[in-house]
Amino acid sequence: MGEPLYQLNDAHAIEVSKQYCIHTGLDPSEPPRFNQRYSPAELAAKLVKYKEYIEVIHFFIGKFLSSISGSPITITVTDDQGYVLEFAGDETIIKTVKQLGIEEGVRFSKDAGTNSIDLCLTHGRPFQLLGQDHYHTILHRLACYSTGFRSEDGRIVGTISLMTELGFAHPHLLALLCTMADSVERELLLRRQNTQLQMLNQFLLDTNFYGVVITNHLGHILEMNERCRSMLLLDGQTDYAGTSVFNIDLISPYFQRAIRRHEETIGVELSLAVKDDEHRYMLDVLPVYDTDRTIIRVVGSIRDITEMKKTEEILRNTEKLVFAGQIAVGIAHEIRNPLTTVKGMLQLLGKDNCLRHYNLIMSELERMNVIVSEFLILGKPQAVLFRKDRCFPVLQEVLNLFEIQAALNCITVDCVVHADHPIRCDRNQIKQVFMNIVKNAIEALPHAGKIHILLETREGYQRIRFADNGVGMSEEMLQRIGEPFHTTKSEGNGLGMMIVKKIIDAHHGRMDIASEAGKGTIVDIYLPLSED
Repeated sequence: MGEPLYQLNDAHAIEVSKQYCIHTGLDPSEPPRFNQRYSPAELAAKLVKYKEYIEVIHFFIGKFLSSISGSPITITVTDDQGYVLEFAGDETIIKTVKQLGIEEGVRFSKDAGTNSIDLCLTHGRPFQLLGQDHYHTILHRLACYSTGFRSEDGRIVGTISLMTELGFAHPHLLALLCTMADSVERELLLRRQNTQLQMLNQFLLDTNFYGVVITNHLGHILEMNERCRSMLLLDGQTDYAGTSVFNIDLISPYFQRAIRRHEETIGVELSLAVKDDEHRYMLDVLPVYDTDRTIIRVVGSIRDITEMKKTEEILRNTEKLVFAGQIAVGIAHEIRNPLTTVKGMLQLLGKDNCLRHYNLIMSELERMNVIVSEFLILGKPQAVLFRKDRCFPVLQEVLNLFEIQAALNCITVDCVVHADHPIRCDRNQIKQVFMNIVKNAIEALPHAGKIHILLETREGYQRIRFADNGVGMSEEMLQRIGEPFHTTKSEGNGLGMMIVKKIIDAHHGRMDIASEAGKGTIVDIYLPLSED
């Protein structure tokens, strides 16, 4: 056969094909024989696979045939193996070729005689056969042209062939066919790119993580997803398409900057009041340009960073807490030294010297020592000693301490005991809890206010309720109770309620707080009852 096929020129390639036909015993006087064909099911599957190709080819075939109306031309589409998928064009020619056994599903291979489809697929380039270039005599009155159409990776995935009577043959027909194939490839590529862009666009619009708004060069909204409407507190039932983004106050300045000054906005933080809470957002606004650097779109994306900001604040408070703990350890040690001296001197004096309120003074000195130890929790954890005890005796000690302060402010404190069952607790820590809560209640009360304390049991817990008719708290303040360094007092540090929560958690209890500004506060402490 001489040279490798890919090096053969057209005339030589045609001659090699004819020699193969002679060698295999094909009779040129008989019609072509098609030994290979798709079954109806196989053909149907191929048509599904090539659906997009055929749709695009149909479009360009229609334009081509309309420009040469009346010419006896038929166009054939095959797959990458040479199997015929479809015919289009002049019905007379189609009828003629079908009488020759050429129909949907048959394969144009080298065994079917010298044909332009097989030569095109074999050599990977356009081919034309004019009259006697065909091996079979019955085809000598025809002119056939074939060119391949390729996928994005450059691989031939099928052929487009043109067949006409020899008298209508023209050198430009192959060039027109090649132009058609190029147009088909560009259209398919553009379709796939558009499909990918649409998928990406739809993904961005459907996401629950980002709010997305897309406008044209005038700021008219083209797309806005549900997440964006929700974050910007817009009506979820309204279609904002066609309206101006400049009417949305929160993001309007950044879209104006993009459209009028061609400036990007990256990572700007926005805040929006939502009921009693503040939501924080991060906004990006980017202009999209065409090849002439003209703005065609502006894309804005909004992310909710409220939780991230809260986490950052917690981390900052944690850092402060660590620093405060280091300071607290040093201060606590300095306080303990004189405290130990005073306690020791009082013990030397002893009870026998009839020192007034000796027992109360010693109790308070001991409690001060415990408070200092509790303050050291900020620096390092302290061991606790759990024993069986009751809440009411501890509460009485606390109320005795605040008796004078309450009387000076004309504050009425009443305590009702429905049930006082034993609990396992560290007495000094529970005393610290009661003291912090009563102190907060007194400080929150106006002159001549009231504090009502109730002890009862609820579902395996000893409940201690502290209710006052003081200034109360807003919902936002209530949500932040127990955060270090968050306080409503001018001289407070926010550590008191944090320590209260820590102690209650250590006792496997819980604390519920209800409050309303101007009406007062209710604090419920639940401590598990002793099982033995």
